[in-house]
Amino acid sequence: MKQFQFDYHSITSLKRDLDKINLWCKTKVFSHVVFQIYSDSLDRGQIDLVCDVVSQNFPEAICMGCSTNGNILEGRLSSASISIVCTIFEYPTTKLKLLQYTLNSETALDVVTEIKNEIKANPWVKTVELQLTIRGMSMTPFCDAFSDVDPSIAIFGGGAFNPDINRNDACVFSNVKGYSERGIIVLLIGGEDFYAYTTHITGWKPLGREFLVTKAKNALLYELDGKPAYEAYYRYLNILKDEHFFYNTLEFPFFYKHHDINILRAPISCNDDGSLVMTADIDENVKARLAYGDPWTILDCVRKDGRKIGEFNPEIIKVFSCAARRTFWGKEEISNETLPLQSLAATSGFYTSSEFLRTGEYVNQHNVTLVIAAMREGKGGEHYHLEMAQEAFSGKVSMINRLATFIDAATQELAEANVKLSLMAITDPLSSLFNRGEIQRRINKCVAEKTHACLVMLDIDNFKQINDSFGHQEGDNVIKGLSYALRKVLDECGLSGVDAHDIVMNDVDGMYAKTDVDKIESAPEFDIFNVKSPIGRWGGEEFMVLLEESSLADASAFAEKIRKAFNDVVFEKAGHRSVSVGVTEIRNDESADAACVRVDEALYKAKDGGKNRVVVL
Repeated sequence: MKQFQFDYHSITSLKRDLDKINLWCKTKVFSHVVFQIYSDSLDRGQIDLVCDVVSQNFPEAICMGCSTNGNILEGRLSSASISIVCTIFEYPTTKLKLLQYTLNSETALDVVTEIKNEIKANPWVKTVELQLTIRGMSMTPFCDAFSDVDPSIAIFGGGAFNPDINRNDACVFSNVKGYSERGIIVLLIGGEDFYAYTTHITGWKPLGREFLVTKAKNALLYELDGKPAYEAYYRYLNILKDEHFFYNTLEFPFFYKHHDINILRAPISCNDDGSLVMTADIDENVKARLAYGDPWTILDCVRKDGRKIGEFNPEIIKVFSCAARRTFWGKEEISNETLPLQSLAATSGFYTSSEFLRTGEYVNQHNVTLVIAAMREGKGGEHYHLEMAQEAFSGKVSMINRLATFIDAATQELAEANVKLSLMAITDPLSSLFNRGEIQRRINKCVAEKTHACLVMLDIDNFKQINDSFGHQEGDNVIKGLSYALRKVLDECGLSGVDAHDIVMNDVDGMYAKTDVDKIESAPEFDIFNVKSPIGRWGGEEFMVLLEESSLADASAFAEKIRKAFNDVVFEKAGHRSVSVGVTEIRNDESADAACVRVDEALYKAKDGGKNRVVVL
């Protein structure tokens, strides 16, 4: 595989460069010639002229191209409006086929069907390169429709763009169907001696807290955490909704997981209602974070991925880089991330409106990303080594990276503190169960939703006597003991919830051996949030259990389990203690208060009837 790269300056210089290629071809054996023309101008007359001259000199060659936001030659941003890359395939086993279709929202899925039919008809296909216009389109259905293609086939490419990043008109063109402002060019390459390796590089890292995408449709992001999406940029980054919004947000796209890989989505503009127009579709009900770009981190990613590309032994490297990355770096430094690839193989490409790459089963539409396709013919020889000042990375961390690490750590600590505060607001510190307010709220919710349920209310017998005789510390131990018994019974029934059928079917007697109080203190932490049947301390020595989807008979059996389990606990000073239990069923069309009054009456009857017993009302 041989490649010639050059800029177009005039017809004279173009013919001179084409003569050089012709001269090389006359002395070599080759199978295919492909000209890829990248133009950061939409001047159709100029594009047609260049294509015509190329086709006249190489009538059998494939000629294809698109408009760009900048061209990449020999790993650098070209200063010319039109750049030409000629790739000559030398192995006779290598096969190519060029396709071109009209592409819009109505034809997108039909186009994918046509491409898949071509792939089936040509089993030699190993790579599918796409150059396409995506103006005003949701590309999600298009990308998802490739999911049933043989996973060994690489699919990659870039969206044609405009030299003005604020405009979205673009074009593709080829010697198959000519110039199109709404189209797609597909280059199929394969054969037994052709190999490809693809990867993508971002270098952007998540920053700060997570947001939940609560409202989004296609490329419109309406709400984060139920609030206008713009507020995230204003509150956390002080970015105003003005003419500089696009450029100020380029360094801070959204970062979230899609199809099991990390995806970036950048806002193009902000609407009056606070919604954001994104560079591509963003999923609803996903967790997203703002991300930050750091030159040091980006180059470190290039270095790491460059090693893997070098191990592949490429002969050519195609680059599809987001125009946002060009804006991020600036004209003088943009080549910093692509020039190192030139040390591995001839590197060319363009700056895109979106980048496409298949990872696993899915083709993903990327933003603010560098997609790389490395290719070769033959098995390859020694591994190439990326030429990069690696010592510059040794033990070095940029200032922005350190600040981001600090923010992440502070955010994590704050999140943990908020969780603890939220937990404290609804739990009882002594028993580690729900407090009365929370168990009451859950009972009210159950009644409001008309969920069939029963209440079990417990009271430690002769509790005042325990405090008077052995002190309040022992009284606290007894309260912890009942909490332990409740948790133990629920644990025996499974943390996912109480299965009332199992309660009735299992033998109550002899299930619990004598339990020493020391075991209560060392018992593992109990996650009350993962228990189907909420339990809480009602007040003092009283406890309440809400058994959802339970019959009265099953609730009674459960209460008897609790009574026996608590009897088996041995306290250091108080010895064996007992508990009285009331059980009732929440009736249809009654209030939560009415049910609570009745279960309290049942408990009173258990007390009045001699204690250490279960009474059902």
